Amino acid sequence: MSEGTGEQWPFFRYQRPLPRSGKAAREARIAGHVQKHKERGARPPGRDRGLSLDEIVAAAIAVADAEGPDAISMRRIARELNAGAMSLYWYVGSKEELLDRMLDRIEGEIEVPDPSGDWRGDLNVFAHRTRAALTRHRWAAEFIGSRPPTGPNDVRNLERLLGLIDGTGAEDDVQLVFGVFNTVATFVMGAVMREAQEIRFQEEQERVEAGMTPEEREEHERLFHEWISAAGKFPRIARMVASGIDPDSPETRDERFQFGLDCVLDGIGTLLAASHGRPAPPAGPAPDQHAAPAGP
Repeated sequence: MSEGTGEQWPFFRYQRPLPRSGKAAREARIAGHVQKHKERGARPPGRDRGLSLDEIVAAAIAVADAEGPDAISMRRIARELNAGAMSLYWYVGSKEELLDRMLDRIEGEIEVPDPSGDWRGDLNVFAHRTRAALTRHRWAAEFIGSRPPTGPNDVRNLERLLGLIDGTGAEDDVQLVFGVFNTVATFVMGAVMREAQEIRFQEEQERVEAGMTPEEREEHERLFHEWISAAGKFPRIARMVASGIDPDSPETRDERFQFGLDCVLDGIGTLLAASHGRPAPPAGPAPDQHAAPAGP
């Protein structure tokens, strides 16, 4: 189920905290004007009939990926599509509805797997797919999972999630089921935010070091190492520095994510075993072969 099916979401759309400008009232008037024409059976102007909801949503996601959700406006997306600003309202009623459709498109990228009977492996797949999608669309972490389902893909994913621990004996404990999924989702979102911080710091460090000679960089590191060692107050940090291990190395980012995820899944397995008298499953599931790389 996607925007391309033309299926209308029949339920109330929650107002999301999308920034509003002074042009919001004008946009609301335009939306109302177009809606009246639609109710009379009118069609978009000829030059705008080539638009599709799919390409409108795709253009909006591209803008948000590049500049964040604050950059989304109907006028801006129309400009990206070389269309008239009013034309978009024939396909989507408001910025809030557009954002919901953007988020539902991203839910489609996550695509929770159908329950296989291996809850640990399925949650591993869900975590990796969610991480990959949120790494491609970091702005979406502010919105996804914060409201009841707002689209067909969102509903489908929730239904599949609710079936991932069927057969464990916990499937009828709704509070426990949601506790499990919320724990995994919270870990993934926290990891994605942490990775974004690492990337920003790495970029800033590279910017600063670009103005330094190799000798200056080496001298800076040497002085830091000497200060840590000479202070005598930080033996554990000194040991870490001496090991040469970079805890934020981009090369170990995937490995670190899997380590943290395994710790979470180990805890869930122990909880399920204790709650329902079943042995915990073995650790170390194979990573999802269908998840796109999470990025740098």
